[in-house]
Amino acid sequence: MEKTIQTMNIRGRLVDLACPQVMGILNVTPDSFYAVSRCPDPETIRQRVRRIRQEGASMLDIGGYSSRPGADDVSPLEEWQRLQPAIEIAREEWPDAIISVDTFRAEVARRAVEAGVDIVNDIAGGDMDPEMFPTVADLHVPYILMHMQGTPKDMQQAPTYTDVMTEVFRSLGERVETLHEMGVADVILDPGFGFGKTLQQNYRMMARLSEFRLLGCPLLVGVSRKSMIYRLLGCTPEQALNGTTVLHTMALLNGADILRVHDVREAVEAVKIYTQCLISE
Repeated sequence: MEKTIQTMNIRGRLVDLACPQVMGILNVTPDSFYAVSRCPDPETIRQRVRRIRQEGASMLDIGGYSSRPGADDVSPLEEWQRLQPAIEIAREEWPDAIISVDTFRAEVARRAVEAGVDIVNDIAGGDMDPEMFPTVADLHVPYILMHMQGTPKDMQQAPTYTDVMTEVFRSLGERVETLHEMGVADVILDPGFGFGKTLQQNYRMMARLSEFRLLGCPLLVGVSRKSMIYRLLGCTPEQALNGTTVLHTMALLNGADILRVHDVREAVEAVKIYTQCLISE
């Protein structure tokens, strides 16, 4: 499938996704599944932001609520208290970064955008807060629409689909239509690898990833060090970098516009090699 060039409006600046972008992960949580990614204090946050920038990412995704399977709930106040200093440090260290906030709560999303965040990244696709869609429409910012079956607490207990591709595609398509009708111009799609899918279902979606481009939106892929890699390979998240790079390459070949990653340098190198192959045809 030929790739259609996508763009998005970031506070009046048109961002061209002709070249795939790398989004570095900043977890300001004590319990994210990949322990090395946790940044619980200002100094580690600052170091992480600097590293993400130096290694070549163009985007930064900040999360204050762990979405790993079985993760404990935290209050909106606690989530915001984690996010606020991280956003301030990120803007200080990297003024022109494109920053997204990883939250399913409309009130947290609003606070974050008012504090300088550019994109709302919602793992629940609007399901966990009915105010999310109206809030994003009111804020006029791009919205990452992810598919998840269930909640972080129970999503991996018994994921059930008749046909995972058909159901995820239909769910995303219906929500894209709703968001556009509400005035949200820039919707980025995330199929939700690892969020309420079995290992086999994750790989079926990866093999057919390009089909999601039929919905006419930029495509984000988040597979970095996830269980679909380390369970298949019989290793740990800490040993899953090679598998992650392989999947990133598959995602790029199937039309991904944004890679959300823990390991920025390796992802940037994958994009560079992929892009060079395209221009050398």
